[in-house]
Amino acid sequence: MRFKFLLFILCGLVVIGLTTNSCKKNNQDYIETLLPGGQWFLSSTTVTNYVGDTLISTVKVDTLCNLNQLFIFNNDKTCTFTNYSCDSARASGHWSLSSDHLFLNSDIVVDSAGTSTKAFKNAQIVNLGQYSLVLQTGSLETFYPPDRKRIITRYGFVRQKTK
Repeated sequence: MRFKFLLFILCGLVVIGLTTNSCKKNNQDYIETLLPGGQWFLSSTTVTNYVGDTLISTVKVDTLCNLNQLFIFNNDKTCTFTNYSCDSARASGHWSLSSDHLFLNSDIVVDSAGTSTKAFKNAQIVNLGQYSLVLQTGSLETFYPPDRKRIITRYGFVRQKTK
């Protein structure tokens, strides 16, 4: 009888140990590890105009130029954008993710057609993978009046690992 009782207690401890061990959460944030570690080359820019939810026009902006347009994220939460809008300039700033990891916030001030702007102040992350990143900026509100004009700019990036 004593042997059965000890065996029952031992099995109970094993079950409790396995349950406790399997419930440990891994706090590693994969989104924050995907951004740094390479150079993100701008491959496409699309500007879409809406009135309410009605699509008015879509314009693919020519991103071909002799300069590589690069967005570089560093582990220390700093970032640089080189040659934005095919202008041979380099802008530096900081980056962070929103608490739900759906938005990229960056304080980089870039120059576009003589106007300084924070192009990625509140950029929605549409897609993020090991080698692709798609960001949307502009009028991204969830609710908007049906007669309101909205402009959404979509940036597509391709990453190449640094050696």
